Amino acid sequence: MSPTFILPGLNGSPEGHWQRHWARERTNASVIEQEDWSCPILEDWQAELDRALLAVDGAFLVAHSLGCLLAASYAGRSIAGKIRGALLVAPCSLQMTRRLHPCMIEFGEERLAPLPFPSLVIGSLNDPYMSVPDLERHVNAWGSDLATIGFAGHINIASGFGRWTEGYSFFERLNNGRSDARASDRSISAA
Repeated sequence: MSPTFILPGLNGSPEGHWQRHWARERTNASVIEQEDWSCPILEDWQAELDRALLAVDGAFLVAHSLGCLLAASYAGRSIAGKIRGALLVAPCSLQMTRRLHPCMIEFGEERLAPLPFPSLVIGSLNDPYMSVPDLERHVNAWGSDLATIGFAGHINIASGFGRWTEGYSFFERLNNGRSDARASDRSISAA
């Protein structure tokens, strides 16, 4: 079975975050740690993921927030062929993240190109880091499937997502090639 690389977002996923639970509970899962979680530079984050990908035949990605933009940055990169699929949970808008966290985030522009690997985006209808129209724009540009889980905030500890067991079923859906979301999942609205 291919390993799973967990990609936290800005400031990393603190203890108690569903990604840290995942790393402990799944024997083939590991967090791609970054030297600088608070003022990220895309090339540095890519270098860490590159190192991990080069050591395996292939891997799945489980990303949250800014980690989703890291995964999306692999569109057009040759090493992307090692990515078997990506579960992209609560992707963030780079513009909104910069506004909410006025530190130095050197992530260039958001990569809005089709991903060369299967991807399933899990979104929230009231995520402070990404509006519903932005979520739809990203999903369409990436060619991802989409499942929304209602009004779930940023799908992190602050919004009540510690050990998020539902995430495992979304990952299994992606892992088993069943990432195609139902048509009702693809159309989202706050109504």
